[in-house]
Amino acid sequence: MSQSLVKNLIHLVYSTKERQPLINKNIIAGLHAYQAGIFKQHDCPALIIGGVDDHVHALFSLSKNLALKTIVEEVKKGSSKWIKTQGPEFSSFYWQAGYGAFSVSQSNVEAVMRYIETQETHHQAASFQDELRALFRRHEIEFDERYVWD
Repeated sequence: MSQSLVKNLIHLVYSTKERQPLINKNIIAGLHAYQAGIFKQHDCPALIIGGVDDHVHALFSLSKNLALKTIVEEVKKGSSKWIKTQGPEFSSFYWQAGYGAFSVSQSNVEAVMRYIETQETHHQAASFQDELRALFRRHEIEFDERYVWD
């Protein structure tokens, strides 16, 4: 095949450091828009970005020319710098060190998008930790509780 054709859809999840509820209603739309710009700049267009006050979900198409860890670093680093410009209350803002990333088949895109869109409702009944544990189980990812939360 003379051409490399790739479609790697990724559901990315990461939290604020120690799951501090710092992503308030005043910045959430701007944060997601800023993050979408970073994804686009790296040829990793976001299909949707959502979340609540302590974490973010993004569904995006990973560029064939970029490692997953690189785009995650760029999005977290760039958006952390942006948040810190939004007011003195964000001067000590940080993202958690790690993240969860899950492959998504084209046939599940709509379901994942609905899941991300309904995060606020979802988290009325489930914590971030419970949500991430469920995602790990669904994707058969082994994890050690001692190292997942920071």
